[in-house]
Amino acid sequence: MTAAAPSPLDRIRRDVRSMHAYAVQDAAGMLKLDAMENPHPLPADLQAALGARLGAVALHRYPGPRIDDLRAALAAHAGLPDGHALIVGNGSDELISLVAMACDVPADETPDGRAPAILAPLPGFVMYAMSAQLQGLRFVGVPLAADFALDAEAMCAAIARERPAVTYLAFPNNPTANLWDDAAMDRVIAAAAEAGGLVVVDEAYQPFASRSWQGRIRAEPARHGHVLLLRTLSKFGLAGARIGYLMGPAALIAEIDKVRPPYNISSLNTECALFALEHAPVFEAQAADIRAERDRLLAALAELPGAEPFPSDANMVLVRLPGGTAGAKAAFDALRTRKVLVKNVSTMHPLLAGCLRLTVGTAAENAQMLAALADVLAASPVPAAPTAA
Repeated sequence: MTAAAPSPLDRIRRDVRSMHAYAVQDAAGMLKLDAMENPHPLPADLQAALGARLGAVALHRYPGPRIDDLRAALAAHAGLPDGHALIVGNGSDELISLVAMACDVPADETPDGRAPAILAPLPGFVMYAMSAQLQGLRFVGVPLAADFALDAEAMCAAIARERPAVTYLAFPNNPTANLWDDAAMDRVIAAAAEAGGLVVVDEAYQPFASRSWQGRIRAEPARHGHVLLLRTLSKFGLAGARIGYLMGPAALIAEIDKVRPPYNISSLNTECALFALEHAPVFEAQAADIRAERDRLLAALAELPGAEPFPSDANMVLVRLPGGTAGAKAAFDALRTRKVLVKNVSTMHPLLAGCLRLTVGTAAENAQMLAALADVLAASPVPAAPTAA
């Protein structure tokens, strides 16, 4: 009997074959409140101006000096501290991957002979763990406290034990939407420095937050020589343009920049980002509207029987519903039948049992979502949460 030919699938890493691809929900015909996007489109006059500008881009050439212009514009927009530099990525996702790649020291060159680790609180952004896995690094997750506060004691113990190459601190966090206590952040940042690791403070939701870590970095540079600040223009209003940027001490940024693919940002996306930054007040007004709508949404959710919304410094609200994981799924499915798409995060981590994540939309979108959720909660009893035997 002739042996079967080897399958080309056998050339794909086993851990990759066992993974699930990042899932994007089908939003066709739905009120889309699942991905923390800015709900406001560009005003018509700016759409026309941007279209004319993009039409003049030299698409037959590779991206050139305009990337330098974008770096300069982002530096001015973010208030880049003295002695710092930044690199631009194809969304913050690419930059998360580049940090993992740059820190992938062979295990036989590490002090303890183990593969380097990436450490982050859980629940948190899924790309921290995914970037570690795809780069062959260890991922160490440290649970948040029951109220989603940063557990500084547990984080510092894990850092001392695992000596991670990179510690992520999302500020505010996704999906819990909260900012962590400054003193807890200080403790974790100091512990990472003692272990000789980097810290990435991820400020993807900075346009909606009440404070930023950038001021602390600028005021105390000596304590932050190992800290990088990650931001994106996705929440600013350019989710479709895929522009992220990573800031930090120039020597660190120069090393990470070495693993960045050439021409990783297209000329069209570069021009979109420059245009948006030139019209920053338009986007700042949109962010102000979203913050105001978030406060109204939180107040309205608190009035719904059985709903427990959590404080938010982002453009999303985490809300716990009755019935645990089964109750969250029932509510999610019922909202879908009413053409409202949110994110069911109930199975992501035990701390999120019963939780849905709601993107803050326009006033009309939020009203539609609230009416649908009120209808769902009133329509029928949700399944009871499982009880211990």
